[in-house]
Amino acid sequence: MRPLAALALGLALAGPAQAASVQVEVDGIEPGGGTVYVTLCRGGLDASACTTGQDAPGTAPVRRFLFEAVEPGTYAVAAFQDANGNRQLDRTRLGLPLEPYGLSGDAGRRARPDFAQAALPVREPGAAVRLRLARALPRR
Repeated sequence: MRPLAALALGLALAGPAQAASVQVEVDGIEPGGGTVYVTLCRGGLDASACTTGQDAPGTAPVRRFLFEAVEPGTYAVAAFQDANGNRQLDRTRLGLPLEPYGLSGDAGRRARPDFAQAALPVREPGAAVRLRLARALPRR
């Protein structure tokens, strides 16, 4: 068999990329409850890019989330604790978060979050990420 034909046959037998999983551990959950929301974001950090999410009661200081059947690619993970139960991350008039939040990667809290800084590759069999929730501003 010719080398090029063998390579083509090998690629054909390999089939499409398999789905992966993403395991997310969230710590820094504040006592007193409030639902913890975690989302996978692809291509950006706005609501239209963050369409795959899960939530769980914030009754423990650490929660684990497992996203299965995730298409391999580049993602960011965002999380927040909804202290007042309105199902959204409350912000000041300047856009600063008022509730505990966290992002994957090196996305810091000193400037507007950037997808490139929060991005992580997801390949088969999967990825694991740990986020720490913290407040941008002291609790009011």
